[in-house]
Amino acid sequence: MPPVLSSLHILHPRLSLYVKPLFLRKFPLPRRSLPINPRTLSSVASAQSPTENGDSRGRSGSLSAPPPLLEEAVQKIDVNPPKGTRDFPPEEMRLRNWLFHNFREVSGLYGFEEVDFPVLESEALFIRKAGEEIKDQLYCFEDRGNRRVALRPELTPSLARLVIQKGKSVPLPLKWFAVGQCWRYERMTRGRRREHYQWNMDIIGVPEVTAEAELISSIVTFFKRIGVTASDVGFKVSSRKVLQEVLRCYSISENLFGKVCIIIDKIEKIPMDEIKKDLKSVGMSEEAVEDLLRVLSIKSLTKLEEILGGPGEAVADLKQLFSLAEKFGYSEWIQFDASVVRGLAYYTGIVFEGFDREGKLRAICGGGRYDRLLSTFGGDDIPACGFGFGDAVIVELLKEKGILPELSLQVENIVCALDGDLQGAAATVATILRDKGQSVDLVLENKPLKWVFKRAARINAQRLILVGNTEWQKGMVGVKILSSGEQYEVKLNELE
Repeated sequence: MPPVLSSLHILHPRLSLYVKPLFLRKFPLPRRSLPINPRTLSSVASAQSPTENGDSRGRSGSLSAPPPLLEEAVQKIDVNPPKGTRDFPPEEMRLRNWLFHNFREVSGLYGFEEVDFPVLESEALFIRKAGEEIKDQLYCFEDRGNRRVALRPELTPSLARLVIQKGKSVPLPLKWFAVGQCWRYERMTRGRRREHYQWNMDIIGVPEVTAEAELISSIVTFFKRIGVTASDVGFKVSSRKVLQEVLRCYSISENLFGKVCIIIDKIEKIPMDEIKKDLKSVGMSEEAVEDLLRVLSIKSLTKLEEILGGPGEAVADLKQLFSLAEKFGYSEWIQFDASVVRGLAYYTGIVFEGFDREGKLRAICGGGRYDRLLSTFGGDDIPACGFGFGDAVIVELLKEKGILPELSLQVENIVCALDGDLQGAAATVATILRDKGQSVDLVLENKPLKWVFKRAARINAQRLILVGNTEWQKGMVGVKILSSGEQYEVKLNELE
C-alpha cells in the first residue's frame, strides 16, 4: 500500500494531502514523505478536528480555529421576513401581478408612459421641510463613499429629479406613471407596512384643473375595473389655497404654511386639543386657530365661499373640478372637505384623498397639485400634479368587501411520459407546444398516473398529453381534455 501512496504523490503532489486522512492512520508514513504545500496548509488544517492539530483552544489565527462556514451552516435563522416587510409566495404573487396589471392597464387607457427610478436615492431628495413625518421615517445610511443615501419613501421626488435631468429634451406635457417599491419606517397598522408598492400617475406641464380631474377619473376607472363602487369608496377634495387665504387674513407668515399643513393633516389621528396646542406653538393666535378650525369643518363649497367673502382662487378651482367631474361622470364619487390638506409640504393647490366610506381603513390613495416642487431641487418650476396609490390598503378593502379575486395557477397542458425511456420524447412534445405559445407543465420524473391527475387538478391544466410507446412509434400522442374527459390520439405535427 505505501508504494501506491508514493506513486499518487509523484503523479499529483497535492493529492497526497487529501489521501492522508483516509489512509495515514492504518498505514503511517514517515513525515518527510508527505511534503506540505504552504498554500493549502490552512484549508487542510481547517478541515481537521482540534485534537488533530494538538490545540483545542481555538485561538484566532491558529490552525485549530473552527471553520466559519461550518459554524454558519448549523446556525438557525429567523424564517420570517424583517418586520413590516412581506414575502410573495406564488398565491400572493398572482394577486400582486393582477393588481399591477390593472394599474398598468388603466394608465395605458389614459395615455400614460411607464417610468421607474432607483430604489436607493440621495437622502437630500426627501428632506425638504422640518416637521414632515417622512423625514423621521427614512431608511437612510451612509454608503462606503461617505454619501448619505435613503431607500425611497415615495416616488414623486424621484420623478421631479428625472424631469429636471431631462430638461427641455422632452416635450410637455408629460404623462408618466410608475409602480415601485417604497420604504418607510413607521408604526404599522392595518394596510400600513414599512415596505409597500405604490402606483403613481403624474401630469407635468398642465396648469389647468383638467389635469386633476383626469387623474381622479383614472382612479375611478381603476376602482370600477376591480369591482369597487361609489358606495364603497369616495374622494375628499379641497385646496391648500383655502388654508392660505385663511392664514392671510391673520397676517400669518407664508413660512408657517407648511408647518400648519402638517399639523392639520393629523386632525383625524390625534385629539383636537393637541391640534390646537400645536397650531398655537407655531405662532397662531387663539382667535386664528378657532377660525381656521371652523373653516376646515366646512363640507359645502357655497358655505366656504360665504366665509371667505367671495369666489377666490381656491373656490374657483374647486368649482371647476366639480363641474369637470360631472362631464367625466364621477360626481357621485367626490365630495368637498376643507380639512383635507395632505401631509407633504410640496402640495400647492387642489388636494384629494380616496377613503373607505365605512371608515374602517386609512386613506386608500391621495394626491394633488405640486407646482413648486422642482425649484426646491434647483430646477425651474413647472405646473404638475399627481397621486400615489398603495397596494396594501386596496387589498384590505377587497377583503373587507368580499371581492378579492380567486387567482389560481392555470396551465394549458401537462405532458407526461408513460415510460422512463420516453422522457426525451415528452420534452420534444413540450417544446413543440411552448414554441406555439402554449404553457406546459412537463412531468420531470417517472410518476404514476394517479399522481399526474392530481398534479393536473392542482395546476388547473386544460389538457393532459400522454406520450406512450405504441402511440409514439406511430408519430402520435394521446390527448385527454380534462374538463370533459374526452380522449383521442393526434399526430405530433398536428398537435395544436
